Amino acid sequence: MTQSIRRVAVVGSVRIPFCRSNTLLIDQTNLDMLTATLGGLVDRYDLKGVHIDEVTGGAVVTHSRDWNIAREAVIGSRLAPSTPGITMMQACGTSLQAAGGIAAKIAIGAIECGIAMGSDTTSDPPLVVGKKLATRLRDASLQKTTMAKLGVFKGFAPSELSPLPPSVAEPRTGLSMGQHCELMAKQWSIGRAEQDQLAYESHAKAAAAYREGWFDDLVAPFAGVFRDNNVREDTTTEKLAQLKPAFDRSAAGTLTAGNSTPLTDGAASVLLASEGWAAERGLKPLAWLTHVETAANDFVAGDGLLMAPTIAVARMLKRAGLKLQDFDHYEIHEAFAAQVLCTLKAWEDPAYCRDKLGLAEPLGEICRTRMNVKGSSIAVGHPFASTGARIVGNLAKLLHVNGGRGLISICTAGGMGVAAIMESADAL
Repeated sequence: MTQSIRRVAVVGSVRIPFCRSNTLLIDQTNLDMLTATLGGLVDRYDLKGVHIDEVTGGAVVTHSRDWNIAREAVIGSRLAPSTPGITMMQACGTSLQAAGGIAAKIAIGAIECGIAMGSDTTSDPPLVVGKKLATRLRDASLQKTTMAKLGVFKGFAPSELSPLPPSVAEPRTGLSMGQHCELMAKQWSIGRAEQDQLAYESHAKAAAAYREGWFDDLVAPFAGVFRDNNVREDTTTEKLAQLKPAFDRSAAGTLTAGNSTPLTDGAASVLLASEGWAAERGLKPLAWLTHVETAANDFVAGDGLLMAPTIAVARMLKRAGLKLQDFDHYEIHEAFAAQVLCTLKAWEDPAYCRDKLGLAEPLGEICRTRMNVKGSSIAVGHPFASTGARIVGNLAKLLHVNGGRGLISICTAGGMGVAAIMESADAL
């Protein structure tokens, strides 16, 4: 039986403001924020009581209570109770990967519509007790008398009450993402000045976008907050140059709090659908999601923790029959300015493209004026699981306004990368 592949529409998106950790959203949980962004989507697209075939997404920093946070968010969102919620996690690629899975099902006719979403808060991390206290608590719960329970705590030391701090280190290496990116910056000879310049441009572009009202229909107010609170309208390269290195504190360190994305709280969602479903509801697609690719590398062996997007993009371009230069917009997630610059340099490097990407010729350079034109994660922030949905929504609006084709590249923990291609809805 022959089955045709249907086009997948990006109908639109809603996100709540992104705020620096431990600031304006300090009291909000992942469930609070996911429910809010879904509620914003319901209001924007008149989805109250509407059945959505699939809602997929999740969070990276979670509590044990968040056992199926996607379904719980659906129940609290005013979507039809028949809407299933599927929780998944792929670090920073979570909501873009979710969008890719939904799109694939729409493309083959398995479903008609879906919502991809993500949320994260580093203001509300799970606090975990040490192994010794955890063992005592477990053993005490097995005892039948009060004296027996108290006996388990013989020799107890107050130091056992100290919780284990949340860790962002890679389990295989023990290094944080920032430390890994420092290694990449050194490997690719990425200097401090060019990192600070990229960070300055991210803030300047995001500030300009806010002034022109770009985010008015992308960001829904939440908890008394109306805009991202990390955007620095008054930052300069001179101010950024005064910051001390954050990960390699020696004179050789180049990554700072200013040229790295901040720890951030927030959530985002994006509505995908078949053409027929959108038309039935009177919704005009902003763009088509045409390709999604996921890749991984051997970062333990030195491939670079955040370099897997170079592989994903190369594979995707080959499958799509496109060149790296065939795009009007590039949305490259700014985990760190150095990560973006390493990626761009790798695409231009003949040896890397030959040995790591299996290409006879390098992918080449991109037009930097087309990259992250409304700012990106360094300026607006990066609640890990939500960044993919934020970028899809932002790019869909860019393509709706300007036409053309866009490329997305997102690096993730664990040496993975997720990439996507989108086309203006008027282009195909």
